Amino acid sequence: MSLTALWPIALPGLAASCAIALIAWAASVPLRDVSIVDSVWSLMVLAPAVMAAALQQPALGPRAVVVLLLATAWALRLAVYIAWRHWGHAEDHRYRAIRSRNEPHFALKSLYLVFGLQALLAWLVSLPLVAAVASATPWHVLDAVGVALFACGFVIETLADGQLARFKADPASRGRVMAQGLWCYSRHPNYFGEFCLWWGLWLMAAAAGGWWTIVSPLLMSVLLLRVSGVTLLEKDIGERRPAYRAYVARTNAFFPWRPRA
Repeated sequence: MSLTALWPIALPGLAASCAIALIAWAASVPLRDVSIVDSVWSLMVLAPAVMAAALQQPALGPRAVVVLLLATAWALRLAVYIAWRHWGHAEDHRYRAIRSRNEPHFALKSLYLVFGLQALLAWLVSLPLVAAVASATPWHVLDAVGVALFACGFVIETLADGQLARFKADPASRGRVMAQGLWCYSRHPNYFGEFCLWWGLWLMAAAAGGWWTIVSPLLMSVLLLRVSGVTLLEKDIGERRPAYRAYVARTNAFFPWRPRA
């Protein structure tokens, strides 16, 4: 499906993402915590696909149903996990830094600096979902490959998040570096899983004729590797946690591989 043909279907999705962002922003103001945007980001990605499905009714094909199920499973799991992880904690240090740089009136500025920007990014990331849902192209071998890659990524991300959560909950882990399970092979296996599942979803969009939506997995790859993922998290962690430097020396940052001696 071409960009021109998809445009009338994709624009309502942008409005839906912005509506979720607006609600989250309104909730963040009295809480003085814009970290809430992380909990709803996956829902902002899902919203355009749901809107596309609503506009396509009753002509949803098998690809559309599969993509909606996969995207919903991903979005709900991630939203619940991040909300649970943040529950009872103060605003994330990343957002505290943004707040300090943009006072006074950050409460208002955060509407576009944080929530509006995240809504726009979520909409761009959602384009493969919209293209796959909106297309009537028959099921293709690429769809099967995409489902398999998504499944691998989803399982890896879920396992990695679970392993890290259990590690942090164990009092004996205080001050130690997580280097067990999947974290023995990659310093960020959860991000690697996210990387895989988005390339899998793009393959399904490509099978539907939406090759141009490659902007989405490329954007996610850049975000995970260079912006809000690996680079940001490891910016000063070696200074704060000296033991992490040894972990870096023996473990790949992103793509899993056996530890170096």
